[in-house]
Amino acid sequence: MSRQYITTAIDYPNAAPHMGHVLEKVLADVMARWFRLRGDEVRFQIGTDEHGIKIQQTADKEKLTPRQLVDRNVPIFEELYKKLGISADVFIRTSDEKKHWPTVKELWKKLQAAGVLEKRTYTGFYCAGCERFLTKKDLVEAMCDIHKVKPQEVKEENWFFKLSEETEWLKKLLKKEYKIIPQFRENETMALLESGLEDVSFSRPKSSLTWGIPVPGDEGQTMYVWCDALTNYISGLGYFTDHEEKTWWDDATVTHVIGKDIARFHALIWPAMLKHAGVKVPDQLVIHGFLTSEGQKMSKSLGNVVKPDEVLAHFGGNPDPLRFYLSHEVPVGNDGDFSWKRIDEVYVSKLGNQLGNMLNRVLVMLKKENTDLTIPAAAEDAAATKKQWADFSEKLDAFDLHGALQHVVTGVDAMNRAFNAAEPWKLTGEKKIEALSTFAECLRHVSLMVLPFIPGTAQKMAMQLGLPYADAMLDPAFVLTDALKQWNGVKDWKRVGEPAILFPPLEKKPA
Repeated sequence: MSRQYITTAIDYPNAAPHMGHVLEKVLADVMARWFRLRGDEVRFQIGTDEHGIKIQQTADKEKLTPRQLVDRNVPIFEELYKKLGISADVFIRTSDEKKHWPTVKELWKKLQAAGVLEKRTYTGFYCAGCERFLTKKDLVEAMCDIHKVKPQEVKEENWFFKLSEETEWLKKLLKKEYKIIPQFRENETMALLESGLEDVSFSRPKSSLTWGIPVPGDEGQTMYVWCDALTNYISGLGYFTDHEEKTWWDDATVTHVIGKDIARFHALIWPAMLKHAGVKVPDQLVIHGFLTSEGQKMSKSLGNVVKPDEVLAHFGGNPDPLRFYLSHEVPVGNDGDFSWKRIDEVYVSKLGNQLGNMLNRVLVMLKKENTDLTIPAAAEDAAATKKQWADFSEKLDAFDLHGALQHVVTGVDAMNRAFNAAEPWKLTGEKKIEALSTFAECLRHVSLMVLPFIPGTAQKMAMQLGLPYADAMLDPAFVLTDALKQWNGVKDWKRVGEPAILFPPLEKKPA
């Protein structure tokens, strides 16, 4: 059994969660569910990044303390992820002084002892939106390229992490040990290395930043985002305390799932920090793109911000249409677009007319026959099923969620065409039962393949099919055995259950 530790970026709770958060969490959740289904031991961690100047400023505007603000907003994130079916095992908060702070402080001390932290006076350009200092090459027409605002020129005394000394080591690391997925994102990171690295600000004066973790031995300084936020991946494991869970790091495949805007910090700063702290570097960095709205960047000023709760409400609280849409429409690593028109089209055509209708047609005809299933033991079907699973598994193992789901959708489309060509309603007797049983068995495999993507729907399919393991499908301990993936592999499956509409007609989309 392999051990998998998968994490996402921790979310900044200065405002409500947005669709970018949803894209990332769904991606990571599909993989965590797939790892469990493979039989791997899985630890899946998410959380919130609760310190920094933006939290401080937002709290001041709302006449709250930073603590009151994060304690109000964090449950909104937690509740959304429950609604989305995100199967995280751990939720870490960086304001947690018992679980998070001890590791952060000890890491700082280790970096200081290694001689890679240096205090110096610095003049630079600071973008509050990015929560980082920018160099001139980060600016486009004197503005932050992400937030389109002119950064503030700041002169202050900070602690710096000597990242500039790590260039050659990082080049070797990224070529051999630390895999970036997809490949073109690795190429972007290597280009950053070729352009040269600069030292990184690791603290700010307490006069500028009060809401954060104090620097050990220098109470006039507050830790800046990198040593605080990035450390969540090991603070959740109790690193440098008396309750370390090192097996989830040292003896696991460690995969970080993050957005392209913070790729450089995870690909360059984080492994260099771990090196000097004596901790192994992660194994994989999966980088996703941004999500636009109707082809434009989501913006409050444009009025095109899509609220996740509105999407969930549009589908009656069912998270699966949104989970399916993001996995089906957005290849990992690429930017994607959310469109109300397109999500409705996908729901009606791919889920309703193809998957839901196929299941309903087969079950209604089988129920009328009122007899046991007769699944033919055809060598051709067995070989085709084996290949289907091999191709599907290969894509998911490579984090190609889009390709894996397209593989299933293509199969369902072919199944519909085959059903119409077979015309089982014209058949009689044993031939009719065998034909319908064959389609039921195909749908059984589909329900297992879509389980990581749309778990609630997958279980509903299995229940309607009458599968004996349906009740256990959402249990984290449920594993895809060789028998389950074989043609006619469930020998005690005799009768189908009651058909019901999987994907009901849609109400009009929100105004």
